[in-house]
Amino acid sequence: MSARIFSPAKTAMQSGKAKTGHWVLEFDPEMRKKIDPLMGYTTSGDMRSQIRLTFDTREEAVAYAEKEGLAYRIEEPKESKRRQISYAENFRYDRRTPWTH
Repeated sequence: MSARIFSPAKTAMQSGKAKTGHWVLEFDPEMRKKIDPLMGYTTSGDMRSQIRLTFDTREEAVAYAEKEGLAYRIEEPKESKRRQISYAENFRYDRRTPWTH
């Protein structure tokens, strides 16, 4: 039984960094999911796949995994690169591609 510790990225619908910065411990799936032939639902007998523990810091998540004797791997968060572009950039006269409607 192994677990994954990561810091979730912001969703595509977010422009700010709200609800980021915390750390999550999720268990890796132990069995494959299967499709119910009658209803088409995706099911699994793996109950640990439903568990998602949140921690304030990475050290707390690692300490919990070590206390419970879980094998874990840490996925470091990737820093986002933000481009600062002003509205005036749309109307520059030396653009590489012409701006048209």
